[in-house]
Amino acid sequence: MANGRNRGRKGDSGRDSGGFVALPWSVLDCPAYGRLSMHARALLLEVARQFVRDNNGRLLLSRAYMQTRGWKSADMLTKAKTELIDAGFIFQTVMGCRPNKASWYAVTWRTLDKLPGFDAGAVECFQRGAYLLGGPLKNATLRPPHGTERPAIVPPHGTGKRSTVPPHGPIRPIFAPLSVPPHGHHLEKPSTANETKH
Repeated sequence: MANGRNRGRKGDSGRDSGGFVALPWSVLDCPAYGRLSMHARALLLEVARQFVRDNNGRLLLSRAYMQTRGWKSADMLTKAKTELIDAGFIFQTVMGCRPNKASWYAVTWRTLDKLPGFDAGAVECFQRGAYLLGGPLKNATLRPPHGTERPAIVPPHGTGKRSTVPPHGPIRPIFAPLSVPPHGHHLEKPSTANETKH
C-alpha cells in the first residue's frame, strides 16, 4: 500500500537530490559484513560510491585516488582492501603495475560488466554473491596481458639470510716469519737447563 503523502509524486522527495549508493540488505546483514573491521566497511562504501550503472569491474582503490578521498595511510588502505577481497565483497579484475597502471575492482553484489581490458581469467573467476559463500574469490589465474613493466624488486633466487662470510670464503691471517720469537731471542736469555747447583 502506497504512502498517501507520496501519492502522485515522482521519485523520492524525502531525500536530497543526486545520486546515491545502493547497498543491498543482503550485503549489510550477512555474517561476512559483521566480521569486517571499521576501515574495511568504510572502504566498501568508497568502492560502492564509484559504481555508476555500467562500470562494475573498473572501480579504483589505488593509493593516489584514495588519497583524494581522505585515505592517508597506505598500510591501512592495503589492509582494508585485502580484507574486502578475502571476504568476497570485491574482486580484482586487473592487476596493476608500475609506473602508472592501476588495479581495477568489481563489487560482487552486482553482475560484472562487459568491459575491455580485463586480465585473462577475470571473467571466468568472478562470482556474483561471493560474500555469501564465506570465503574469498581466487584471483590466482589473473595474468596481465603484457606483463609487468618493471623488473621485480627481489633477486630471482628470492630473499634469504645474508652470509656471515665473504663470498670467496673467510679471510685467513697472513703469517710472516717473525725476526724474533714471541718470547724473546733465545741467545739473550740465560739457559736454565745447563745450570749446576753449587
